[in-house]
Amino acid sequence: MAPDLAEYRRKRRAGRTPEPLPDGEVVPRGDDDTFVIHEHHARRLHWDVRLERDGVLVSWAVPKGLPTEPGTVRLAVNTEDHPMEYASFSGEIPRGEYGAGRMTIWDTGRYETLKWSEREVSVVLHGSRVEGKYVFFRSGEDWQVIRSDPPQDPDWDPLPALLSPMLAVTGSLPPAEEDEAWAYEFKWDGVRALARVEGGHVTLFSRRGGDITATYPELRGLGAQLGSTQVWLDGEIVALREGRPSFAALQARMHAGEQRARQLANQQPVTYLVFDLLHLQGRSCLQLPYAQRRELLSEFELGGPRWQLSPSFAGGGAAVVDAAAEQRLEGVIAKRLSSLYRPGQRTSDWLKITDLRTLEVVIGGWRPGEGKRSDTFGSLMLGVPENGGLRYVGQVGSGFTEEMLRDLLARLRKLERTSSPFADELPRERAKGAHWVEPVLVAEVVFKDWTRDGRLRAPAWRGLRPDLDPAELGR
Repeated sequence: MAPDLAEYRRKRRAGRTPEPLPDGEVVPRGDDDTFVIHEHHARRLHWDVRLERDGVLVSWAVPKGLPTEPGTVRLAVNTEDHPMEYASFSGEIPRGEYGAGRMTIWDTGRYETLKWSEREVSVVLHGSRVEGKYVFFRSGEDWQVIRSDPPQDPDWDPLPALLSPMLAVTGSLPPAEEDEAWAYEFKWDGVRALARVEGGHVTLFSRRGGDITATYPELRGLGAQLGSTQVWLDGEIVALREGRPSFAALQARMHAGEQRARQLANQQPVTYLVFDLLHLQGRSCLQLPYAQRRELLSEFELGGPRWQLSPSFAGGGAAVVDAAAEQRLEGVIAKRLSSLYRPGQRTSDWLKITDLRTLEVVIGGWRPGEGKRSDTFGSLMLGVPENGGLRYVGQVGSGFTEEMLRDLLARLRKLERTSSPFADELPRERAKGAHWVEPVLVAEVVFKDWTRDGRLRAPAWRGLRPDLDPAELGR
């Protein structure tokens, strides 16, 4: 690790980059105690940790930034030495040049050297954002970095590995005298998604906890925008068609493999609408009231090409419902301003208000079609899981496109079985000619109301829900 700026100069061209290009040999200066950390928005976001040593800045590129908790090991790529002038550099490195992208100073300060060898560098950093003991060490051909002391903040709460979303119940507008105790959000016609952001990288999770990041590659820029912020966000992914959310347009995205998703990201991009904050910078937000969580969320000034903050209106519920109807949106979610965030729970602190009800159902069979649909199915037989098994709730035969009919029938034929999956006995006229299937496909339908015998009134198809598990419905 002898100081040498030859590699630095070789990779840069005078007049093509604003980076400092000093003449002459390395001249030892200073007390070997200055450090700077650059946030580098290059092809991939990373943080460059630079330590003054013998007149140069010895540098490591850390893709996820320095770890905040002890024991966490992260990759640290040892790069070329940089000149001391780089300690105060920030700017835009032009496209086509080495390291192209925006370079800003993320932190700077003094450090103490505990050990410095060819295989291990142990230091204590004293900056405005970083304070602690870090060890850079060789691991085979690579370097890694680990924090070896507890965070300066004893109450620091590490970012949870997984969280579940809070759910709403179907309801109506709160009484007028309680209106000011509620906030109102538009109900978007999309799919729920939680976002875990750490070290500039975002991981998206479905309602059931599956990793869906690869399905929506256009949302990865959210991590780069938030940079070193550690946060859990809650929101909804929507696909817009003619300026309005379209669940039908979203269907192709929900079922796309990774390669197809990259193609569709350009043809039919999605938008992530963020409406809640679950964890922020070493602090759980679950026990904060909704009003405070929204206040913290607004400080992010979230806004990007494919993500934005979903609006929230304190009071005025009737006007928000009217606005949703005028814009032909799905409805409104009313949230009590004092409500805590309860992961995985469905509570009356959040109310779904819509003219049409939505229901998640399990497909238990299908009946053959007639006339123009004689080569496919006429209706799907639906159920909802209850303690006694799958309860039959009716059939849906409208809302399908020709493509949906073909794709669904192909899926259903692979799942055929000889007996009914429903726990209750179906009327003979309903079961006649039915093809039974394994109850593993979850779908969503809209309907007007329930009949007296517990069937769906005027149901219409919305689409499959691969993000849901039949065993989890109704929880």
